Amino acid sequence: MWCIGALTEEYRQRMYGLLDLYARPFHPKEPVVCLDEKSKQLLKDSRPPLPIQPGSPAKQDYEYGRAGTCNLFVAVEPKGGRRTVMVTDHRAKTDFVAFVQHLLKQVYATARRIHLVMDNLNTHFRKCFEEVLGVKKATALLRRVVFHYTPKHASWLNMAEIEIGILDRQCLDRRLPDQATLITEVNAWQLRRNTEQRGIEWKFTRQDADTKMARHYVS
Repeated sequence: MWCIGALTEEYRQRMYGLLDLYARPFHPKEPVVCLDEKSKQLLKDSRPPLPIQPGSPAKQDYEYGRAGTCNLFVAVEPKGGRRTVMVTDHRAKTDFVAFVQHLLKQVYATARRIHLVMDNLNTHFRKCFEEVLGVKKATALLRRVVFHYTPKHASWLNMAEIEIGILDRQCLDRRLPDQATLITEVNAWQLRRNTEQRGIEWKFTRQDADTKMARHYVS
């Protein structure tokens, strides 16, 4: 299902800004990091599954038990081939601020400036850092951060969605019974992809946008 936003001047300027950002050469001291979150339903087997046998696949009963939900924060550096995934109980502003703190203080501690690409969820703005940390600590934390927001109803411009799609297909598309198992599986997945330095090759340019979308622009 698509959600089509009006291609207003604000939409176009935000889109142009992101496409120009994605077109920049890779600079390890100024990483472009795309960030998003995903909810995951935990499911446990109602009966023990039958393990794989020679000539017979593993078998799993169609019934399952619900075991709650949790949240995954996903940050991906497309040109650096690095992703960071953190599993949390919730996705409240305190959880989001803690995840960004982890990125800035641990993952990108030596970066001169970090470009964070996000959508317009209400927890994604500077005021949330100020509410959680206080103005002084938030200002100190974010001094190296440049925020870049997708246009409203245009989360397709956030490459974190591509990475989440890969995570879904390669790791999450099965029953995971508890948060501990989920964390173990996600950590193994991101370690493998980071070791292989799997990046994202973005090919949609500003010129492509004007060619394909110009007739829909709202003056």
